[in-house]
Amino acid sequence: MDPLVAAIDQGTSSTRFLVFNAKTAELMSQHQVEIKQSFPKEGWVEEDPKEIMQSIYECMERTCEKLRLLNIDISNIKALGVTNQRETTLVWDKETGEPLYNAIVWLDLRTQSTVESLINKSPGKNKNHLKHKTGLPISTYFSAVKLRWLLDNVEEVQQAVLSQRAMFGTVDSWIIWCLTGGNNGGVHCTDVSNASRTMLFNIHSMDWDPELCRYFDVPMEVLATVRSSSEIYGWMKSGSLAGVPISGCLGDQSAALVGQMCLREGQSKNTYGTGCFMLRNTGTKPLMSDHGLLTTVAYKLGKDEPACYALEGSVAIAGAVVCWLKDNLGIVQSSSEIEKLAAAAGTSHGCYFVPAFSGLYAPYWEPSARGIICGLTQFTNRNHLAFAALEAVCFQTREILDAMNQDSGVPLTELQVDGGMTSNRLLMQLQADILCIPVVRPTMSETTALGAAMAAGAAVGVWSLSPSHLPHVTSEKYEPQINPDESEFRYARWKKAVQRSMNWETNEPCCNTNDPQL
Repeated sequence: MDPLVAAIDQGTSSTRFLVFNAKTAELMSQHQVEIKQSFPKEGWVEEDPKEIMQSIYECMERTCEKLRLLNIDISNIKALGVTNQRETTLVWDKETGEPLYNAIVWLDLRTQSTVESLINKSPGKNKNHLKHKTGLPISTYFSAVKLRWLLDNVEEVQQAVLSQRAMFGTVDSWIIWCLTGGNNGGVHCTDVSNASRTMLFNIHSMDWDPELCRYFDVPMEVLATVRSSSEIYGWMKSGSLAGVPISGCLGDQSAALVGQMCLREGQSKNTYGTGCFMLRNTGTKPLMSDHGLLTTVAYKLGKDEPACYALEGSVAIAGAVVCWLKDNLGIVQSSSEIEKLAAAAGTSHGCYFVPAFSGLYAPYWEPSARGIICGLTQFTNRNHLAFAALEAVCFQTREILDAMNQDSGVPLTELQVDGGMTSNRLLMQLQADILCIPVVRPTMSETTALGAAMAAGAAVGVWSLSPSHLPHVTSEKYEPQINPDESEFRYARWKKAVQRSMNWETNEPCCNTNDPQL
């Protein structure tokens, strides 16, 4: 039998475990478990690190059971890759193995005041003050400010740092540390793609930067060892896959870039998950954006391979807007229902929805923005709102594509897409209409997990990454079907709505609503 490679895909809203054939890239089996997010205060988003690990063990064991039922020998699994929600921040005790606080999720806004004061202190009040080293603006999105909050506000974290028991990591580090033995010899490492999202990593020297650590006042001894995205980090300690090497690690958006086979300079993909992320491979040179995009390390596929970089446009709220319509407003019972509702309307009827729940990310980087729905009339109903929500995902993607075309000087002629939301055919057609270029979706949409499996398999010699050996991927194409003038008109209205969402939540003093005297 052909060798198999497994991947853990630990996302914001769910954990998956998938097993691929290393020769054909065929998905053999998988299991998925949803993850609970908690919102302890307005703008705060947390997850339980132990629940994350539980979900991983459950997905692994259930997938192994399914493989046995298919008469597939799990001893054919030769390697395991890890891909993860990026920036989400954890601190744990290396002696007890216990997390010292919940994981603070990338979307979390508790650090907004810290970010504002850091920007105000920087020369010229410039949010891009650290961009020359990190490729990133100072924002609530990245790990350093979340770690700073934990160091300032959680006594257990402060104590653990003082007694040199604290370990900081993004989700990949926590997973690999736990799977390789935890407090009994676990490996504390991360890969270059995840490290580049912390704001503590220098994307030129490819290592933690002492000056950045001083800037955020982060003790360097809590940081993980930075490794390439494709090498053996350690071996599985327990469970059905004990002894299997863990040999691939990529942040989820980098993994999707690899899984979409975008391994040449100029190739791009857009992933529709909780958020929406467009990455363009810029090869071995970091390209700095003049239009609000991030410069990030895409991958380093082997110890002795060069690092490749990407330009990234990050949108905080994509699939999350559908969850909001379901969980907060109750206008749909399941995420799949949104397509029916929106199709029933066929138009937003002049209604525009800017889901700036966590401020605006690319290309604005405006933490003070908040969600807004404009253009409501007595005629507007839930179907129009559902349509406007899907359009919002497409308009946000258009803003990023415009920025990317301006930065690179080479307009994209079609967009490769993946992620959970791409099963929504109406969304895909809307996306083609709003971009005025074709949208191409692979039939096998689990490209993020595939990318992690490719990196892991390559490290142990069972998966070839040379262009001639990359598997052929079948896909479907959505062509634009509306008049470009109509598309431009709708996009201009969207931009007007975005302006209205700005400068809403600022730290200026206003009336204290808790004051009984008022």
